[in-house]
Amino acid sequence: MVKAGAALRQLKASNADEAAIEAARVHLEEVKVSLRKASGLPEPSDKKESQFNLKTPKGTKDYNEKEMIIRERVISTITGIFKKYGGVSIDTPVFELKEILTGKYGEDSKLIYDLEDQGGEKCSLRYDLTVPFARYVAMNKINNIKRFHVAKVYRRDQPAMTKGRMREFYQCDFDIAGQYDTMLPDAEIVCVTNEVLTTLDVGDFIIKVNHRKILDGIFDLCGVPEDKIRTISSAIDKLDKLPWESVYQEMTVEKGLDPAVADKIGKIVLSKGGAELVDELLRNDELANHQKTREGLLEMKKFFDYAVAYGITKTISFDLSLARGLDYYTGIIYEAVISQEDIKPAVNGSKKEKKKASNKDDEDSQTRIGSIAAGGRYDELVGMFNSSGKSKSSGRVPCVGISFGIERIFAILSAKHNHSELKPNHTQVYVIAVGDGLVLERIRIASMLRESGVRTEFALKEVPRMQTQYDACDKTFIPYSVIVGKEELSNGTVRIKYMAAKNKPESDSGDSNGTIVKIEELVGEIKTRLLNI
Repeated sequence: MVKAGAALRQLKASNADEAAIEAARVHLEEVKVSLRKASGLPEPSDKKESQFNLKTPKGTKDYNEKEMIIRERVISTITGIFKKYGGVSIDTPVFELKEILTGKYGEDSKLIYDLEDQGGEKCSLRYDLTVPFARYVAMNKINNIKRFHVAKVYRRDQPAMTKGRMREFYQCDFDIAGQYDTMLPDAEIVCVTNEVLTTLDVGDFIIKVNHRKILDGIFDLCGVPEDKIRTISSAIDKLDKLPWESVYQEMTVEKGLDPAVADKIGKIVLSKGGAELVDELLRNDELANHQKTREGLLEMKKFFDYAVAYGITKTISFDLSLARGLDYYTGIIYEAVISQEDIKPAVNGSKKEKKKASNKDDEDSQTRIGSIAAGGRYDELVGMFNSSGKSKSSGRVPCVGISFGIERIFAILSAKHNHSELKPNHTQVYVIAVGDGLVLERIRIASMLRESGVRTEFALKEVPRMQTQYDACDKTFIPYSVIVGKEELSNGTVRIKYMAAKNKPESDSGDSNGTIVKIEELVGEIKTRLLNI
């Protein structure tokens, strides 16, 4: 049984095929049954089997009401900027036909979650929002669109929860599809990225850019065999996390690249800069005379001209080590990363979980968030789904886009907030009864305020305790209460009281018991006061 268990754990750790993992799991259960029978032990009772293991699956998590406040603000900010740039929203199914996703993600294809056959169609959970978008464009014969999409995606990865790497997570995508002039949509996408990250105040960031044509041309000039280009790209892409020596080792020892070729690559891909680096590379005769490399460099030169006009060059770095491992990129590629290396995302949950996050094995999770947005140009992806056309180019729709990693952005912003000071709901007014419950009167006043658009609550008890009502205001930082008493009601009035101890507006600096107002004037008075906080 020990060997069977160890084999199952090994398969899971190496992200093995789901079928292999399931076969190992079945084998382990069979071994357990055999051992029970051989030992004369009884089968597990129904009572034991009915007990639940109350936890979320590995790589997923719940979000409490205060965490959701931050998440909602992040998503609202991002989608608001998408709309400012002309984006329209779409949605696609959470799972696609397996053949739609197959062969699009290079070495990461092993991270796709395959679903069991439920009636003749082999399906998989979506790995990202880009391939489903390309399928959507091809299927609906769309020629041009600026679209955004906010939805969950799924990856069978080894999670690092504290730095936002999960198996289920949100992506916010913005893409421009259609025939436009060279590098104009590409620069627009980087401008969107710059504005989103600046507005969210994630801290200092860099948007790294490169070009697949430049990278592929460099590999060709250095002598990388065509069948190794994508695997070598994947290794080069790790230079932001690993020293050159480690990447060199992976290329030569693990992937069988000639050491002389690797040395040539290293002399070029470690370069980074701005528009001046493009000019420097164009003065290199070997690079400038290679057709693909020259095309890429001239496009990057144009990109930087547009970036100057957009006023975003301060946050852009032309980084030749940026590779992006996905197979569908054909032109410019980019990745936004946080500049600080000392960010420590908040760890919520039990003492056990917090202790685990502080262990030495998880130190990297506590200090590196990684990329928070990435994307690029993928001109051929839509055409792959339109291959039945009369010519190769008949179904081609050029696309370029960016994807924001909400979980990683949330991890950064969550660490900046004191969660105890976050207001967990949107309630503006709490209707409080003094003495008798006055439940009918509280319902009428709450309904009147709600009908006018004021977010209002009251205790769902016929005769609530006074202190319980005040505590409800304090706990959720409700700014105003409307106090209802028999004496006030007999005069057609109620009291308005500002409930927060700090930052009291001048209009509420008078009577500590609240201000008496006529019921017919209540809505107008509340709305006026809400404008002042």
